[in-house]
Amino acid sequence: MQETDTVSAVGSARFAPMVVSDRLAKKGLRNFRERVIELLLFGAAGVSVLTTIGIVWVLVSESVHFFESVPLVDFLTDTMWTPLFADAHYGILPLLSGTLTTSLVALVVAIPLGTTIAIYLSEFAPAAVREVVKPFLELLGGIPTIVYGYFALAVVIPLLQIFIPSLPGFNMLGAGIVMGIAIIPYVSSLAEDAMRAVPMSMREGAYAMGSTKFQTAVRVVFPAALSGILSAYILGISRAVGETMIVAVAAGMQPNFTMNPMEQAQTISAYIVQVALGDLPHGSIGYQSIFAAGLSLMLMTLLLNIAGQVIRRRFREAY
Repeated sequence: MQETDTVSAVGSARFAPMVVSDRLAKKGLRNFRERVIELLLFGAAGVSVLTTIGIVWVLVSESVHFFESVPLVDFLTDTMWTPLFADAHYGILPLLSGTLTTSLVALVVAIPLGTTIAIYLSEFAPAAVREVVKPFLELLGGIPTIVYGYFALAVVIPLLQIFIPSLPGFNMLGAGIVMGIAIIPYVSSLAEDAMRAVPMSMREGAYAMGSTKFQTAVRVVFPAALSGILSAYILGISRAVGETMIVAVAAGMQPNFTMNPMEQAQTISAYIVQVALGDLPHGSIGYQSIFAAGLSLMLMTLLLNIAGQVIRRRFREAY
């Protein structure tokens, strides 16, 4: 009788279903959730890559049709840009000069002021002051650019005309100054983050050697954070080159081949806005010219970013 019960128990255990423990079940569910999250993150990254590829494809494909009618040599060397006139010229140099001039004026304003603000907030400002100034900088960066454009047109340019009576109502100087004010938050915020990331031991070592607070900030902290500061400058340059509404409102819409900031001009992005809002038929040369201009702007920004990456890498190796 006992042997029969033993055989029955063994047979029941052999054919009983396997039961997974709670710990293994939770581990399997956690692995499944991690896999789903990983796939979602991969999909988000893939969307950004596909979007970039799509933008490049549209610009290149439309530009190819444009350059079938306009020689590339004329596009790069002609000093007149009148694609909407009867006597059409398609030289990108006037738009390029306007873009570079307004960007240089903006950088002359933004880089010194942004770097000074970053040094002050990182090394000199008390915690209470930093907590007040930082939100104001972020608020300054969140103002719509169209507001900056009308601010340049209604406030900055009239003030400049007091000191320069011959200054026209639309000019690259006023637009560039306001562009510089608009990108100060980007430069100062990133530069300050880079400086605050410098280890405190480097500051303490400088103080132990007898350095003042200013000497420590300029000769120790600033060089140590130079890689991150250059990244802030690169972002500021890209932001200035791609700015649209400020220059469209305050710089004028007249494409002039000049580097004089006291004259009016048109930038690449402002021309794209002008034509995109017009009534040009799809597929015409004038319509396709905005894609050629956009491709030029993208290549310019790409070259600036590559140059900035090379410079940043060299400074990182030096320090």
